[in-house]
Amino acid sequence: MSPSNSDHPVIASDARKESLIEYPSRFPIKVMGANVAELVPGLIEVTKQFDADFEGASVELRPSRAGKYLGVTLTINATSREQLDDLYRALTSHPLVKVVL
Repeated sequence: MSPSNSDHPVIASDARKESLIEYPSRFPIKVMGANVAELVPGLIEVTKQFDADFEGASVELRPSRAGKYLGVTLTINATSREQLDDLYRALTSHPLVKVVL
């Protein structure tokens, strides 16, 4: 005899899609990219498209041990899940970016 489906509740919505972030809030985005002069200005330009008040002076930089890559932390004013998703997509499509967290 097989177990009945009624023994297992069906979840109507995917809880993973619901945001745990309260908006608006300051939200750090970490980017790893090629350590070249064009990286940081390019990331600032992309970020300002999604947060007009973004201050380039707040950017934190951490070069990799060998100096080939640069870790960049961009702290934005996050206003919605859609804004964050769109910004992540834009940053990951930047040609100098390797990883966005």
